[in-house]
Amino acid sequence: MKKQLMKKIGGAILGLTMILGVGFAFGTSAQAQYPNDRYSQERARRLERERLERERLERERLEQERIWNQNQGQNNGTWNNGQNNGDWSQVQNGQWGRNRNRRGGRNGDGYGNYGGTFQLRQTALNAGYNEGIKEGRTDRRRNEGYEFRDENAFQKASKDYSSRLGDRNLYSRYFREAFQNGYDAGYNGY
Repeated sequence: MKKQLMKKIGGAILGLTMILGVGFAFGTSAQAQYPNDRYSQERARRLERERLERERLERERLEQERIWNQNQGQNNGTWNNGQNNGDWSQVQNGQWGRNRNRRGGRNGDGYGNYGGTFQLRQTALNAGYNEGIKEGRTDRRRNEGYEFRDENAFQKASKDYSSRLGDRNLYSRYFREAFQNGYDAGYNGY
């Protein structure tokens, strides 16, 4: 009787050990697959790009706030005094969006209101966003770095422009602002 009891206990221990061993082996191999699969690597790269972009935007925001506070005492509360509207050199120097004319402030769509007709503004915003999303998707697909300022469409900022719309510099200003938002959406996969 004692031998049979020992055999049953030994069999139970052996069975339990085998079950735990097989479970451990499958758990380890399944766990090892995920860190190296393509989706996880792409996701990690995308998250890193997003983190870097958030940090860059935060630095720009702090710099804009610093400039705003500095200018408050110099110009009696007016912003930019209407100077340099649509000046392309500001974009090349990384100053785009820092000296916005506050004429009318911002609309509910998140874009500035710099004047001009409704048709000029809407045409430029639509064309800029569409071109930006197209270029952003292309750069993402090619695994190129996040840089919208070097795109030809951004630099020219004249897609769908017609002289009957009005001032070309104003059109370019709206276009570039929308292009940046479209590029961001396209590059991040939206």
